[in-house]
Amino acid sequence: MSLLDDTRVLAGLALILVGTVLLVPAMLPNAPTFSTYALVLAALLLTAGTWLVGTSGESSPV
Repeated sequence: MSLLDDTRVLAGLALILVGTVLLVPAMLPNAPTFSTYALVLAALLLTAGTWLVGTSGESSPV
């Protein structure tokens, strides 16, 4: 079974990608206040995505 056949892994990877994209505006100079709020959402998405990918296997998560 391939790792990319698991829907939990694909959902986790999607959340990680979206979370990473949300981090980019906050790294720009003169970032607006909205981008600071996007950091909270990005952190939540990255955490959820990492959890989904990490717990998708049959062995115990690291």
